[in-house]
Amino acid sequence: MRVDLSALDEVIRKLWTLLDDMDKAGQTSRYNTEIPMDAFGNSCLFKEAGDLHAAHGTMKADLEGAIKSLHGLIDKFGTSTSKVKDKYSEQEYANKNQMGGNTGGSNGSFAK
Repeated sequence: MRVDLSALDEVIRKLWTLLDDMDKAGQTSRYNTEIPMDAFGNSCLFKEAGDLHAAHGTMKADLEGAIKSLHGLIDKFGTSTSKVKDKYSEQEYANKNQMGGNTGGSNGSFAK
């Protein structure tokens, strides 16, 4: 059986890119989505201003939590994929050495 290590490399690269994008989204949701209370009017005298501001804060926190969870999931999957690829690479190297390496010779343990 043979595993396409270049395909695993591609998956890992895409996951790291996605992780970087999630970092940017997390920064945006944390720092660039804040609406100050006075944005609803200088005096904020209308009844729903406080409720609207509180709802915005709740939604902002929910969004940050979702992004953090996705970030953790992508990081875990990327790390696991990288470990699997490394194990396949090590096994492929060991198999080549057992079979005589790339020299075409028969000096491996199976040749004895």
